[in-house]
Amino acid sequence: MNPELLGRLRPFREEALKRGLPSQDVERWIATARPSGTLITSGDGPVVGRFGGPLMLPTDAPDPWFPLLATLDCAGLPEEVTGLPLPPDGRLLLFGFPEMTDYSASAGEVVYIPAGTSIEERKTKYPYVYGGEGDEWDDGTRGIYEQFPQDELRLSADVCLPYHFVTAAPEPPHDDIPFPGHPRAGELAEAWLETSGDIAVDGPLHIGGYASHECTEGDPVVDAALKAARARQFRTARSDEPGDAVELPAPDEWMLLAQWDIGLRGREGSTLHWVIPRQDLAERRFDRAHVSFFWNP
Repeated sequence: MNPELLGRLRPFREEALKRGLPSQDVERWIATARPSGTLITSGDGPVVGRFGGPLMLPTDAPDPWFPLLATLDCAGLPEEVTGLPLPPDGRLLLFGFPEMTDYSASAGEVVYIPAGTSIEERKTKYPYVYGGEGDEWDDGTRGIYEQFPQDELRLSADVCLPYHFVTAAPEPPHDDIPFPGHPRAGELAEAWLETSGDIAVDGPLHIGGYASHECTEGDPVVDAALKAARARQFRTARSDEPGDAVELPAPDEWMLLAQWDIGLRGREGSTLHWVIPRQDLAERRFDRAHVSFFWNP
């Protein structure tokens, strides 16, 4: 990782040592640091996308069910900043809505549009927000959607450490177990939470890095991956798909694509996570990406 980014972790190191944590444990925790791109709506960083804006899709793509949150320029999100092997060009569209879903279903989707693809602007009323033809509108849902941000997004290079300190066991029922190799993970995570505000950039949308939310004990990416598996099992049980169609990569083979720290009226303190199998991202395959919503009202 960029030495300058690692140098920004000095306040964490000082806080952890002040708490009496052994230096070898502190350095092992620092070794888990990841780069991440924080997208903000002010400052002088390069513009790499925008919240909202026109919905531009390939001419043969279906209208989306969930509303568009953001359109990102992949060329402006290099791997050395985000830690993600994103496509070198084209656009990434993040769709989603901050609400609980039934049967662990995805709360959104990801669409990748390669450079040079023929696209058109869609004039659509998203069915999740406005319902289908003849349906009654949900004023509460529409009220949330009307607060969705509309602004340019600028990139800031960031660094982060794990917010979680337990993990899911690899075998069912995937109970929580201590973070492997880090017997003082809980204390280290507390030190990171104490100092992260002085280290990490404060922004609403994060690309790559570690996932977090208001009650992070386990990894939200693992939780989302398990939900993706349950959702696929449920869909398969109600269809004629073969049994092996339910198989997805193990939870530890998924990664955070994006995180939206929401802060809308009526959804204060909630979070959306877009997660994806690591191999799918390397192959530029986004159909199995899963969107998970967390809220502790």
